[in-house]
Amino acid sequence: MPVGTFDAWDTAVLISILVVSALIGIYYRFAGGQQKTTQEYLMADQSMTTFPVSFSLMASFMSAISLMGVSNESYEFGTMFCVINISYILSTPIAANIFLPVFYRMRTTSVYEYLERRFGQTTRLSASLAFTVQMVLYMGIALYAPALALEAVTNIPRSWAIVVIGLVCTFYSTLGGLKAVLITDVFQSFLMFAAIFSVIAVSAIKAGGFAAIWEVAVERGRIQFDEFSLDPTVRHTWWSLIIGGMVTYLSLYGVNQTQVQRLLSVHNLKSAQSALWWNLPILGMLSFSTIFSGLAIFYYYRDCDPVLEGRIEKRDQVMPLFALDTMGQYPGLCGLFVSGIFSASLSTISSAVTSLSAVTLEDYLKPLYKAIFKRTLVDSKSTLPTKIVACIFGLLCVGLAFVAGSMGGVLQASLTIFGVVGGPLLAIFTLGVCTTRTNQRGVLLGFLVSLIISFWMGFGGPKPKPITMEFSTAGCENATALLAHAIELSANSSPVVIEPHYFWLYRISYLWLSVIGFIIAVAVGYGSSIVLVHFGWAENAEIYVDKFQRELDYDLFAPMLSRRWRRQAEQKKQTAEDETLTKLTQQ
Repeated sequence: MPVGTFDAWDTAVLISILVVSALIGIYYRFAGGQQKTTQEYLMADQSMTTFPVSFSLMASFMSAISLMGVSNESYEFGTMFCVINISYILSTPIAANIFLPVFYRMRTTSVYEYLERRFGQTTRLSASLAFTVQMVLYMGIALYAPALALEAVTNIPRSWAIVVIGLVCTFYSTLGGLKAVLITDVFQSFLMFAAIFSVIAVSAIKAGGFAAIWEVAVERGRIQFDEFSLDPTVRHTWWSLIIGGMVTYLSLYGVNQTQVQRLLSVHNLKSAQSALWWNLPILGMLSFSTIFSGLAIFYYYRDCDPVLEGRIEKRDQVMPLFALDTMGQYPGLCGLFVSGIFSASLSTISSAVTSLSAVTLEDYLKPLYKAIFKRTLVDSKSTLPTKIVACIFGLLCVGLAFVAGSMGGVLQASLTIFGVVGGPLLAIFTLGVCTTRTNQRGVLLGFLVSLIISFWMGFGGPKPKPITMEFSTAGCENATALLAHAIELSANSSPVVIEPHYFWLYRISYLWLSVIGFIIAVAVGYGSSIVLVHFGWAENAEIYVDKFQRELDYDLFAPMLSRRWRRQAEQKKQTAEDETLTKLTQQ
């Protein structure tokens, strides 16, 4: 099997990509308003167009995790995961027409300000803290993934890769603000597609066409779309991918600070909705091409799996190893591939840094400043602290990346993090946008119970390892030695293998975590709100008896509901006036 090297040309390409990203940050530091206000630094002065925002929405979360995790998913488990794209189609209209209009009316920097207006300050702070924990953990995974890739194809240790990527990302995010992040996302998105397409193209050339790749995938059982089991312990089924995918998608694209902050950077609501809809085909194209790239890689290693051969330790490294084996003979091509993975990670981390600095300023620093100094922190004095916070989060990301390797496969680890926190967070916003009878104490109780159960299920253990598909070593050069080693292991093992008993909740598919968290938070939050009002234990319990007995801020509810309730309130008011007029007439 031919093996190339990561040579000077590849290194030059990689360095060029990092330099361009840094230069974009420098440019936007001195262009326009020079990032002197938080409105420009965090919201891009709401002057962005649909095109960069739609690409940035994709790049924010579907980045290095997608390139390596989804590719390895089809290589190791088959194509079942592509069904999740149906959930994206079903969820986009919900995000665009129910949640986005509510946030756009408020035009707030932090999405969690909505929760304060709807429920109270405690709810806002609780949700904001949960988001902060979620994004900090995710940043570590996102930075670890490309570092793993670089280590597999070069002699540079992953520790150096983590430091270099983290510092470059922190540099341009801190200097250029949201404008720099959005423009670099577009640049880096094209590199991501270039990396995926290069994998597919090289494999197709060696296979003699795409048909050969597909035929081998069919023969070896990689093409799988028929898992309709209702068993929640089955890792991927149509139900878990569609339902779990919808909750995860809505928690990211409907109520997540990172994505809403981007959507609010455009001129008007229609442009924001267009950006969300245009993100759908971009996201789908990346998803399907990345899944096919896993099949393309499997074709190349169909008779000699590199993990069984001992060339790499984890299958998360298969994709970069493939690049080294097949692209290293072409100057600069392997460097372009690694640059795509680096770019994917840069876009994700920069997005997280920007959103975390916005939340820290609006939800923590400003309230703290007001509590201490009894006055509001003005915009002219808040830009520098915001940049310092962005820098701190970038450096924190570097530290967390060093421990991310212990969290398992990068795809499942990232989706577990978002499922554990995303489901309960989505539930809070759903209760706020779609109900009138929920109150702060009830919602907080549901949120807390949901988080405890979700974290227990997501990170408790021990958990069974997912069952992978079969791999072969028949074509390896040292196949005889590998077979002898396998026979020796079998001879030394117990003749009867007893699988350890795993607690049922630990066997549930990670895709159901977000769904379970969402259902628990909604059920407990709504139910406890009703109970608290009934016994008079809720704050201002009397106002929740009838939604029309109090003045509703209709801007805090989904458009279709707010219009309906406004009409009902007007009709009730008109009826009351008519009755009063009738009584006066009779008198």
